[in-house]
Amino acid sequence: MKPITPCLWFDGQAEQAAEFYCSIFPDSGITDVQRYGPDMPGPEGEAMLVQFRLRGQEFAGLNGGPQFPHSEAVSFVVPCETEEEIDRYWDALADGGEPAPCGWLKDRFGVSWQIVALEAQAWMKDPDTAKAQRVTRVMLSTFGKPDLPAMRKAYEGS
Repeated sequence: MKPITPCLWFDGQAEQAAEFYCSIFPDSGITDVQRYGPDMPGPEGEAMLVQFRLRGQEFAGLNGGPQFPHSEAVSFVVPCETEEEIDRYWDALADGGEPAPCGWLKDRFGVSWQIVALEAQAWMKDPDTAKAQRVTRVMLSTFGKPDLPAMRKAYEGS
């Protein structure tokens, strides 16, 4: 059985978005591009459907027009093991985009991402609810990139 593939709707930017995302994530690449031909609804030669892979996950990007803009109702979670990963993914995806609370951002194409520190996720599940609540409060009060050192201090109670 083939896996489910998310398809992102773009207004003429599917190929540029796929190239951008593939430049950020390892194990990524464009696997196919289908272009509009004559007598098709899009501009002839423009990418109609771009199939690509990000960290092994298959995606499709469709240039369908302006009817359906992206929203935060769908976002992609980027689990990060280190502060260096957090910085790398945040800085790349936020370039030309908009930061949001709790490690969320919208990239330059309007797609929403969540940059998540795996260590902090574990702290928020700690059976010691006081520790978990302190970390959660820091996460919820942070606008922009996750602040792993601040969450670590909250977890440790310092």
